Amino acid sequence: MSLKPEAIDLADVLERLERLETIREIEQLKYRYWRACDSKDVATFRDCFVEHGADIDYGPVGSFNDREGLVEVFATQALAKTPEGNWINNDIHHGKHPAITLVDKDTAVGRWTFLFIQIQRADQVVAQSAMEYDDRYVVENGEWKIQKSHVIPLSGMVFPVPAGAVIAPGPQVAGM
Repeated sequence: MSLKPEAIDLADVLERLERLETIREIEQLKYRYWRACDSKDVATFRDCFVEHGADIDYGPVGSFNDREGLVEVFATQALAKTPEGNWINNDIHHGKHPAITLVDKDTAVGRWTFLFIQIQRADQVVAQSAMEYDDRYVVENGEWKIQKSHVIPLSGMVFPVPAGAVIAPGPQVAGM
């Protein structure tokens, strides 16, 4: 493609720019979802999914046909504390290599490579896993939301927290 001014089709440039902006919005949705997981932000976590009819399969975490079932599991696990007031689980969610394809103006599909690390204070172990996310996104009330999210396990391991290790306190959550 030539970038000479006389060869530029403005309508084509605007259409490509709109596609890029849409893909960026979807990427930001997924990043917001993982940030909500790590910061234990239940409201933002919930808001990343369609209000009704989600198709979620997170393997050992469970399968859900609506966001509320997943939100309940997330809130129970993410907000659990020890008697001393420490988080039972500290999480790190990292997604990489997004491959987003726009199906139409209100639907897209995506695949992500994902690294998850969880410090499990109760068992004194660190769990690490890698997965692929297979997602579908739809526009709901003018915003992109996750409609389908399935994980495909790639690898994982669990190992003890080393003796003498200092576990950071984790996120500070408003109202907790």
